[in-house]
Amino acid sequence: MEKGNLFVSYLRVTQHVSQQFRSHYGRMDLTFPQAMVLTVLGEDGPVPISTLAERTGSANSTVSGIVDRLEKLGLAKRQRSETDRRVIYVSATEKYTALRDKAATDVRSYFSTLMEHMTEEDRKLVATALQKLDEALSRVEEEKGN
Repeated sequence: MEKGNLFVSYLRVTQHVSQQFRSHYGRMDLTFPQAMVLTVLGEDGPVPISTLAERTGSANSTVSGIVDRLEKLGLAKRQRSETDRRVIYVSATEKYTALRDKAATDVRSYFSTLMEHMTEEDRKLVATALQKLDEALSRVEEEKGN
């Protein structure tokens, strides 16, 4: 496959997946950045704002504003560190956990349906290709960090 065609295919797939996720999170009244922050909190929380910013690729001030909105929705909460009063941790709430459990089911359903439209051989090819792409992206990011 020609590099230009590969890039166009990548962009089209990314666009399809992004549209599905925007639609999915929109039904939950969440923006994509809010969903990203909540995903980090659900996997790694509680974490400081700086860690959230780093893991979502956003500025501290941007993440702080997102957390403000998530607090108003009852999905996140701030808590001052007991060992260092200058540090404030952010964590997801039980309300978010319930929402996440429902969302995970919806997302898994979307991908299951998508995979049903492919042969077993094609599913394996896609899984292998995505794993290789992820590994290559990780290597490039590591090289940038060095």
